[in-house]
Amino acid sequence: MKLEVINISKKFNNIFAVKDISFTIDKNKTMGLLGPNGCGKTTSIGMMLGLISPSSGKIIIDNKELNSKNRIELLGSINFASPYIELPKKLTVFQNLNVYAKLYGVKNASQRIDEMIENLNLKDFVYKKNGELSSGQKNRVSLAKSLINKPKLLFLDEPTASLDPDVGDYVRTFLENYKSQNELTILLASHNMAEVERLCDNIVMMKKGKIIDRGSCKALIEKHGRKNLEDTFLKLARNKDELE
Repeated sequence: MKLEVINISKKFNNIFAVKDISFTIDKNKTMGLLGPNGCGKTTSIGMMLGLISPSSGKIIIDNKELNSKNRIELLGSINFASPYIELPKKLTVFQNLNVYAKLYGVKNASQRIDEMIENLNLKDFVYKKNGELSSGQKNRVSLAKSLINKPKLLFLDEPTASLDPDVGDYVRTFLENYKSQNELTILLASHNMAEVERLCDNIVMMKKGKIIDRGSCKALIEKHGRKNLEDTFLKLARNKDELE
């Protein structure tokens, strides 16, 4: 699915959380959404998911504007994962996946759940309650939930936050392999610059609710005369006068 964000803004109590941002993610590409805490990334994702209504601007998904009339239709092909939003703690892993499969109207749900259990190696704790899992296990279950409906557009909000290097690499490798075998457009919000360089075709850098720069990782590193994306991020985040 192609995602177009056209001049969207969001005001809370006359203060802009997001101001006039625009970008496009072409079908089957991965874009990184970067910026310091409080820059408006989460609010932007909330608008793209239809959870928050923009104060102005449009969000176009596969040539259809996201609005109250077609929100349910479009969301059937979209999903989301974040370590900061836990699945129901008292439900087992299997029960969680079953509930979300039904919510998304997944055909052959049992088969799809079995695929997710196998692909993300959940079998050792599939009948444990979600609240009893380690952070790495919860992360993999959240990722399984986000792919249960075979989405065409996936939003990932810091998918490897708080994970040890081994589990983080497992998740990144899984995403690479999954994307190589399935049609999937991804918006990735992350503070892990090595992860962004590895997974993203292009990036958008936000600060104080605005986009201050954009381009491929390589192009931005060269543009700002830095050795890597982390140094580039720090330059942009700390420069008070940096605007696109």
